[in-house]
Order: sequence, then structure tokens, then C-alpha cells
Amino acid sequence: MLILPKPVFFEWDKGNFDKNYQKHKVTNKEAEEVFDNEPKFIFEDKKHSETEKRYGIFGRTKNGKLLSIVFIIRNNKIRIITARNMSKKERRSYEKIKINPKI
Repeated sequence: MLILPKPVFFEWDKGNFDKNYQKHKVTNKEAEEVFDNEPKFIFEDKKHSETEKRYGIFGRTKNGKLLSIVFIIRNNKIRIITARNMSKKERRSYEKIKINPKI
């Protein structure tokens, strides 16, 4: 399991500051909340880890919005690549993992 940097800091630059809201109606605050809330499930995104290790996280916001996020860790900061609502398939996986975290 990936150990997130402590304390958790996020890197938002001009290129990705409001991209997720424009594309998926997910605010930066909502995306950051997923990293603080339980249950959350972090996994390595080996398929898309060409130049840097990419990770995915399934989790929920404080308001219960289920999000799927892809991110990298650069200079001990989390850089979110994309944040969007979970698909039906991802929601089913999230619910199964909540019941049995060893899956």
C-alpha cells in the first residue's frame, strides 16, 4: 500500500487548477477531501505509469460524492491529474472493497 506523504500537500498549477471542475464538475477542495476521508483505496496505475508512477484512489467527499482520482507524487506533494465521479463499475468495486479490504 502506498504511504502518502505526511503532511499531505497538494500541488495545483495554472495548467491543472480548474481543469477537473471544467471537465467533471469536481472542485479542487472535493478532490483533496478524498485523501482525508475513510474509506479510501489507493492503488498503483501501472497501465499509465510511463515516465512517473501514477496512482488511483477511490473515495468520498465530506458530502458523500464518490470520486475516482488519478495522481502522482512529485517532490513529496500530491499532484492530481484527474478527478471525476466514479463510474458504475468503479462504485461496485469500491463497495466490494469496503466490505472486504483484502480484495
